[in-house]
Amino acid sequence: MGRKTVISKDMILDAAYQLLDEAGIGAVAIKSIAAKLGCSTQPISWHFGSMTELKKELLFYAGARMWGNFDKYLADMNALDAFFATGVHYISMACDHPNVFRFLSVDDPKQTIGASASAIAENSIFSQQMDEIAVDILAKEYKVPKKKIGEAVQNTVIYTHGLAVMMMWDDFRMPKETACQMIFDMGKQLLTDAGIDTRGMKMKKTILTVGDQDSASSEAGASFATASSDDSDSGAASGKASKKK
Repeated sequence: MGRKTVISKDMILDAAYQLLDEAGIGAVAIKSIAAKLGCSTQPISWHFGSMTELKKELLFYAGARMWGNFDKYLADMNALDAFFATGVHYISMACDHPNVFRFLSVDDPKQTIGASASAIAENSIFSQQMDEIAVDILAKEYKVPKKKIGEAVQNTVIYTHGLAVMMMWDDFRMPKETACQMIFDMGKQLLTDAGIDTRGMKMKKTILTVGDQDSASSEAGASFATASSDDSDSGAASGKASKKK
């Protein structure tokens, strides 16, 4: 007689994530998870107690899949490159994982997980870019008042979120490269208005499908469009983005 498979918490969350990615949060149920795992509903009930608790944990699990190693990807970038790369990653989530994006960034958490909006804050672009750290870094690097940078960051984030929501729906979808260029152009203009010298900046045309951030393929970093300067701008004063190697 073969050994009985032990159903772990991570196995359940992974199955729930797959259902979420494939068909949306409405497809995530104890019976559908059990069917995907080929087990009874008992392990799921034992680990989580209720679907509400499972969905709460799924939210953080899904957030980790989308954002998990992104900080490592940004580590070698200057402030402007990181700023634009985060927006492109957000758009990529909406294009490549629309059901996950909707669960993390669009749906009312009171309806989906029975929790307040603060529960999803760390998985939102609003916490990824609109926090004080992002503003501090940009203000310090480019010698611009925090208030001006804060307004530029806030407006860019709002624009990015609106465009990402549009990209979820086939009727409004445009090529990902086009959407990313729109984000770059808008952000560049807003940062210019805030006092940052963005002359010579351009966006790399290296947009690939975003991978889950905890997957092996993402260690090399799914390639996103990021800001860089022309060769002629290399070594210029800190008001310009440095050239990516």
